Amino acid sequence: MPKTNDPSWSLSPAFDDALKFASASHRGQMRKGTSTPYIAHPLGVASIAMEFGAAEAQAIAALLHDTMEDCGVTRAEIERRFGPDVARIVADCTDSTTHPKPPWKARKEKYIAHVATVKPDVLLVSAADKLHNARAIVRDVRNDGKGVWKRFSQDPDKVVWYYRSLLKEFSARRKEAAPGFALLLRELESEIEAMDELARG
Repeated sequence: MPKTNDPSWSLSPAFDDALKFASASHRGQMRKGTSTPYIAHPLGVASIAMEFGAAEAQAIAALLHDTMEDCGVTRAEIERRFGPDVARIVADCTDSTTHPKPPWKARKEKYIAHVATVKPDVLLVSAADKLHNARAIVRDVRNDGKGVWKRFSQDPDKVVWYYRSLLKEFSARRKEAAPGFALLLRELESEIEAMDELARG
């Protein structure tokens, strides 16, 4: 798979297909507590992943990372359309495929532990997802006030705990992932610090 630091690297038609598939899968969904179409999130995650060194399989997985969890898409369908690597990355970015979802704390603790076991190519996509979400939380709390926290099923301190715990696991595997992963983690850490300050403020 070509790398983004290769000047000959470019996205293939598979990326275009994934963009269409993600848009169709999330059609009608909105970002939690907002009027923003949900597809804005996978687009943002894919953008972050590519900016920090994603290969095409990772970029495609970033577009599709919530389709198993939130859209009922199966791993088999993703594998059939986009290949086994994309399907594996999407599955490893998914913390639940059951409805209703398991209790929040147990589900998050399981995913935190899972991060220690995934292949290195998953780390960049998962961290890009968390960075995009963290940026959105910080921006929305700053713009709209503490009422934003009511969008979540947990208190702000638990939300911060989850992000800090993931950052710790990501950081422990910093040297295994793409070179840009360490830079991404710096930005994630900065957003978590801002989130923590807003949660305590």
